[in-house]
Amino acid sequence: MAKITLQNLRHSYSANPTSPSDYALKQIDVDWQDGGAYALLGPSGCGKSTLLNIISGLLIPSHGKILFNDRDVTTVPPDKRNIAQVFQFPVIYDTMTVYDNLAFPLRNRGVDEARVAKRVHEIAEMLEVTAMLKNRASGLSPDVKQKISMGRGLVRDDVNVVMFDEPLTMIDPHLKWKLRSKLKELHQRVRATMIYVTHDQTEALTFADQVVVMQDGEVVQIGTPVDLFERPQHTFVGHFIGSPGMNVLKCELREGVPLLGGHPVALEGPINSGFGKFEIGIRPEFVSLAPQGLPAVIRKVSDIGRHNVVEAMVGDQRIAAVIDGPVPGQGDAVHLAFNAAQTRLYRDGWIATSPAKAA
Repeated sequence: MAKITLQNLRHSYSANPTSPSDYALKQIDVDWQDGGAYALLGPSGCGKSTLLNIISGLLIPSHGKILFNDRDVTTVPPDKRNIAQVFQFPVIYDTMTVYDNLAFPLRNRGVDEARVAKRVHEIAEMLEVTAMLKNRASGLSPDVKQKISMGRGLVRDDVNVVMFDEPLTMIDPHLKWKLRSKLKELHQRVRATMIYVTHDQTEALTFADQVVVMQDGEVVQIGTPVDLFERPQHTFVGHFIGSPGMNVLKCELREGVPLLGGHPVALEGPINSGFGKFEIGIRPEFVSLAPQGLPAVIRKVSDIGRHNVVEAMVGDQRIAAVIDGPVPGQGDAVHLAFNAAQTRLYRDGWIATSPAKAA
């Protein structure tokens, strides 16, 4: 297991990059601590796979360094980095038994059979496949095959990092929750450094202790799932995390007070100095119907079981609110109230307010 450090990392697939748009990865500085569970989260094309290939050694970055436990491995080939990788499609041998599939990474490195048997049975017990060890892999269901593929990545206890590249993409939705829970349990038991790459926020937030959110080749925020939900540092994080995502609303700043539809909006705390394009960000969970507040008109009501999601219009801007209990009908005039402690101001996409200090 290893601490992984990315220093001043950038990468361009162009031979002569001249502008930021030429870079698939732009200025990344990250520390992943030994034994941590991390997720790389972002939409397709944001640079997740490029970064994964750089960490694994399949790609040498244009600029910067990759360190494993403070050792520079930037130009070290993949087979010398001591990495286990689990891919989107299960990588197993159908003609082998489950036991032999799990044993293969160890036997390939000359581990003695007594140690192989001990380790295979440990992993099989964790994965709940002990009863299948004598079965050929060809007859297994897709979710069990992916379990075995995960086991092949976890069976070695000498790896620096285990990397998962969208491992649940091909799994039926009703089985994903079970495998996500199993993977989280496995990390808590083996405490290996794990990096999980996905575009699915649910997978990232349920697996990782720390989530690295990427957009357009940049890391826009690193934090716990609670950090990302409660205090997005960038409007992209607010949009991308949560269902529905954060309301991001154009506003006017007049004498230090944000105005939405001409009405003042109370914020979480003081505004940091600076100029730019201002927007108010508030999650639907912190918007409520009230006797007084922002005048709005109900556009749509969606019953999603535990609560309703109300979409209301304030001028030409749509605001979503998560409402428990009775809701108005489409076209009704209402007033919306924002929880001030959860209302942020963003400047050019980045958070521009500080939390109010406790009295």
